[in-house]
Amino acid sequence: MCVTGHKLSWSHIVAILPLKSEEARTFYVNETTVKGLGVRDLRRAIARKSYERREIANSQIPEGSALPRDTFTDPMILDLLGLHDNYLEKDLEAAILRDMQSFLMEVGQGFTFVASQKRMPVTENKEYILDLLFYSRPLRRLVAVELKLGEFKPAYMGQMEAYLKWLDKYERQEDEEAPIGLILCSQADRDEIEFLELDKDRIVVAEYWTILPSKAELETKLRQIVRDAQERLTRRGIISEIENVDGDEG
Repeated sequence: MCVTGHKLSWSHIVAILPLKSEEARTFYVNETTVKGLGVRDLRRAIARKSYERREIANSQIPEGSALPRDTFTDPMILDLLGLHDNYLEKDLEAAILRDMQSFLMEVGQGFTFVASQKRMPVTENKEYILDLLFYSRPLRRLVAVELKLGEFKPAYMGQMEAYLKWLDKYERQEDEEAPIGLILCSQADRDEIEFLELDKDRIVVAEYWTILPSKAELETKLRQIVRDAQERLTRRGIISEIENVDGDEG
């Protein structure tokens, strides 16, 4: 483990050293130095498997994608939001706004809140309304966030595409990159997300959990998600090899 910053105390190092992989240790060192995590926040990030969930999100972004890696985590654990059963999308948004600091730590580093219920007029009689709008300083771009209850639906893709086009035309500054979109759903079929190739349209779909599972349940769920992600990566590689062979033969 290479410790490059001066912000790590001995207590930080003691929390990081037991981790099994060098990649995980490096990840948490970087998280601590970049975000200025205290020991309690670091231990919380380790307990919530931040490294594993970042890797899951990255596994869904193919090489050459319009989306940058290391931007989001998936699934996102929004366990501090105090939501009750049968909540509505507006309740989820209100809870995120109440716990904005926790949400920003979860969604990615260097994010700044811009607006909620962002109104985007299209014609004299029609306007879009985006749930949440952020700006990412490391990415130098706007990030549109849409909250959905239940499972992901392909129609959400078209909705987000419209939001991104509007932001690109009316809100994007000259020195900024093109906006990207994050659709948060309580359920997302990762095979379907890959099939739709949303990354080409600068859109990410991530699941959210409103309750932190027990440690054993969390590890079991994440192991299964990791296995599924590895299978998709393997399948994607095989398909690429077949396409390359077909191209050579042609």
